[in-house]
Amino acid sequence: MIATNSGRTETAMQRVSAVAVMLLASTALAGLPVSAMAQSKPKPGKAVPIPMDAPAPAAVAPVAAPITDAAAPMEVVRSITVEGSQRLESDTILSYIRLRTGDRYSQAAADQVLKDLYATELFADVQVRNDAGAVTIQVKENPVVNRIILEGNKRLKEDKILPEIKLAARQIFTRSKVRADVARIIELYKRQGRFAASVEPKMVMLDQNRVDIVFEISEGPKSKVRQINIIGNQQFSDSELRGEMVTKQARFFRLFSSGTSYDPDRLAFDQQKLRQYYLTKGYADFRVVSAVAELTPDKRDFIITYVVEEGQRYKFGDVKVDSQLRDFDGETLAKKLPLTKGEWYNAKTVEDTVDSLTETAGSFGYAFADVRPDFTRSKEDLTMSVTFRIADAPRVYVERVDVNGNTLTQDKVIRREFRLAEGDAFNSFQIKRSSNRIKSLGYFLEKFEVEQKPGSAADRIILEANVEEKPTGQLQLSAGFSSLESFIFQASIQQNNFRGRGQTIGLSGDYSRYSRSVQVSFTEPYLFDKNISMGVDVYRRDYNSFNYFNSSRNTTYKQATTGFQIRAGVPLTEYMSLVGRYTLNFDDVTLDEGTYYLPDANGVQRCSIFLAGRYLCDAIGKRTSSIIGASLVYDTLDNRIRPTKGTTAVLGVDFAGLGGSVKYARISLNAARYFPVGKGFIFSLRGEGGAIKALGSRTNDPSIDDIRLTDRFFLGEPQIRGFDIRGVGPRILRKYYSDFNTDTGAGGVLGTNRDNFTDDALGGKYYYLGHAELEIPLGSGARELGLRPSIFMDAGAVFSITKPATSGTTLLYIDNITQRLTTSTTDSTGTANKVGQKFDEVFLGDSPKPRVSIGIGVNWNSPFGPFRIDFAKNLTKVEGDDPKSFTFNVGTQF
Repeated sequence: MIATNSGRTETAMQRVSAVAVMLLASTALAGLPVSAMAQSKPKPGKAVPIPMDAPAPAAVAPVAAPITDAAAPMEVVRSITVEGSQRLESDTILSYIRLRTGDRYSQAAADQVLKDLYATELFADVQVRNDAGAVTIQVKENPVVNRIILEGNKRLKEDKILPEIKLAARQIFTRSKVRADVARIIELYKRQGRFAASVEPKMVMLDQNRVDIVFEISEGPKSKVRQINIIGNQQFSDSELRGEMVTKQARFFRLFSSGTSYDPDRLAFDQQKLRQYYLTKGYADFRVVSAVAELTPDKRDFIITYVVEEGQRYKFGDVKVDSQLRDFDGETLAKKLPLTKGEWYNAKTVEDTVDSLTETAGSFGYAFADVRPDFTRSKEDLTMSVTFRIADAPRVYVERVDVNGNTLTQDKVIRREFRLAEGDAFNSFQIKRSSNRIKSLGYFLEKFEVEQKPGSAADRIILEANVEEKPTGQLQLSAGFSSLESFIFQASIQQNNFRGRGQTIGLSGDYSRYSRSVQVSFTEPYLFDKNISMGVDVYRRDYNSFNYFNSSRNTTYKQATTGFQIRAGVPLTEYMSLVGRYTLNFDDVTLDEGTYYLPDANGVQRCSIFLAGRYLCDAIGKRTSSIIGASLVYDTLDNRIRPTKGTTAVLGVDFAGLGGSVKYARISLNAARYFPVGKGFIFSLRGEGGAIKALGSRTNDPSIDDIRLTDRFFLGEPQIRGFDIRGVGPRILRKYYSDFNTDTGAGGVLGTNRDNFTDDALGGKYYYLGHAELEIPLGSGARELGLRPSIFMDAGAVFSITKPATSGTTLLYIDNITQRLTTSTTDSTGTANKVGQKFDEVFLGDSPKPRVSIGIGVNWNSPFGPFRIDFAKNLTKVEGDDPKSFTFNVGTQF
């Protein structure tokens, strides 16, 4: 890299001086240490460190070599030639320099060429030669990046780092970019709280002037916040103020919290949180004097110190509204504001009032209403007077509604959810409702909002729905274990936006030890583009016994249901709809003949009331249920999957008897209300109840209820926690004797262990159930894991059934030949049978008295699927009820 002039004689000292200066200039501009020029080039394929302590290329300007021969003539540049370029055109390189043909050539001009070319960061080496005015620029281009390799990054994956750095494949390599990328990677780790992270860049030379860039990352431990100190607070304790901050002190009970790591952005946010807290308490002059975060010498922990100045506490003075809108009277509005003179000043209340006035103005069509609070502070009497000024604005109308971004979903599916149409007066409440309805479709990403843009005139507005579609098809396979059903397998396929028309079509099935079912469904939400929904379900469901003996579930009772349901719904108001339905079921209830059947006097096998009980014998048979029903639905929930506020209520009426063999009338009511009670707590009240009445008598036997066993209501796990499945309500318990005489059946000890009883739940014709539950928020780390604990109280009962006939104290014999239980004292040869069972039957639990339980539960969206665990304690129960303290349910999806 020597600039020479062949038109004059140079001394050895001049040449050395020029060489030294050019070496210094070129190496400094290239970002390499001077000593690197004397080193041999790295072998291809070998990773070598990239020097990071050299100054930035543009930061050092090379010093031009002095011209010692003042009398030497300066030649005119006759031509400029570029040699050595591979990717760049010669004209492009010449455009970077100031030297032009016709200029006077000098050492300063040669130095300037070096400066200009190295400033582009496109060249690794540059030499300038002059031969009687023919200037030759010899260049060596910087290599091209072949690929970027990250090593050692475990906490931050490549998809988080690579988009943040400047270097990428096929870009020109420069050391300034490497330095910037190293700093950016370290900054990313700092934002994760890893302040001990370090990055060593290396490059691997390849053929064709290419390099691989390797960033070797040492992540280091996560730096925690050891202590948060607050100085200057007099009115509130340190712990109270720390509770308002997002950053938390590292403690063992915050194992899953991400707020214990240090983040500079979070530090600034916490200062705003402190200011907001004081402003809500009336301290309008509060300020954070300083906030200092000190890193401990081992770089493992931070100690944060805030110095605050609280100032005086203010009360509200006069509160006024100055409205320039013709539909708003300032005095009337002022009387309805939540601000009252004499109350402690609260900046949050002022902010909420501004939002409320803006929304109110928007509901009257003033889309661009400007509401600004003016404050008048009196330090003498410590009051803060507020005047809300509403500027004049035109009433706005919807010019048009645009829908963008939908590639699959048809426009009409989105437009029919708008509560406003072209030409309607603007209404902010209807805009918000439209956004919620479109989001509730589930076809688009949650970040969707209806955008408002100025129209062609001052009183016109354009509404834009810029949607971003997401997959709406679902293929789900799940397997799990339940305390109710043992092993469970479920499979379903569903498309919620079939053909982009908003239709839902699905096929599902499940299989477990005690139940299996398959269902095909189709729903059209807008039949013939009218606001009428229509749907149909076709299903087959098989259920096995709910009879228990010795803590084991007998599968001797089976019910097979085949049927379909057609439903249609119409909206009555924005939040209320009416749904009608028709259901046709074919039921077949059977008992195991080998267990519960005995021959009658004619030798015909019939259900034995001694083996099965009259209640189960009554349930068997085939029947057809033709049911017509309707439901009145009211729903204002903000989220149907995980609601936080709002109300829902469903009143249902069903009538069975439009043909078929089953005749009854049934009514049910379900309602729920959700309340956000602050700081992430959600309180909910839910209630339900129902009644069923037979329309006609099935039999003349007064011990048989007119409502069949399969049509009654049942309560227990999981509806009311603290009790086993169908563990509440009327039932027959069969208590067994032990140590009786097997020849005569005399004597014996009546058992008292419920686990050894046969427990047959009978259900009831009336029921009610209530829940009160408080969901407890955890730290952000627990929320990321999907943990949602809660405390709850359940209360309910199922009751009212015709008292069934019981067999009292009964003896059952073991047939000597068949070894089956029988009521006969002798076998077919006349030999006396031995007594196999002796038991008493009692009817219990038919009481409307509420069963109350309290407990704690946890929902967890685990990596294995949804998991629910409950610990409950029943406070009240009735004799015969079956309590249970612990229940869980877990499944997995893959």
